[in-house]
Amino acid sequence: MMARNKPAAKKIRLLKVGKQNRRVPVWVMLKTARNTVSHPKRHHWRRSKLQR
Repeated sequence: MMARNKPAAKKIRLLKVGKQNRRVPVWVMLKTARNTVSHPKRHHWRRSKLQR
């Protein structure tokens, strides 16, 4: 369980990870001839939690 009231530092870290959690851009897939289609830091909010 996560507290509703979070410390500011933890909130900033969560925001940073949330921004990183997006797909590889299409232009990168095209540039690498689809060798790069996913990245290892991708996570789903319910299936897997953040790596520490």
